[in-house]
Amino acid sequence: MNIKQKASELKIKTAAVFIAFKRKDTPFIAKIFAGLTVAYALSPIDLIPDFIPVLGYLDDIIVLPLLIALSIKFIPKDIMKECEARAHELWAGGLPKKWFFAIPIIVIWTALIGFIIYKIAFC
Repeated sequence: MNIKQKASELKIKTAAVFIAFKRKDTPFIAKIFAGLTVAYALSPIDLIPDFIPVLGYLDDIIVLPLLIALSIKFIPKDIMKECEARAHELWAGGLPKKWFFAIPIIVIWTALIGFIIYKIAFC
């Protein structure tokens, strides 16, 4: 399997984990790991900044697949199979139309950055 196929599979698995996160029949522990996975995938801040040569992308290559694998381990197989099928449908026409699930992450990071700037400027 080449890198492009691996990246496509990772994209589908990430979407499937997000879909499983939203389901009511997903176990609580699976929701915790799924939430962490989706938050890390959407987060603009990485453990190692991307501008650092080689190491910057290494955390994306290792951490995200590890989080996805951990999430999948806790999601029941029948639920995961259904979520993967929905994820394939989601990406079938190119980019998904429902991108708004990234809004909470954007709001959290904007608030955090605003708080830091406020503390630096006024304290």
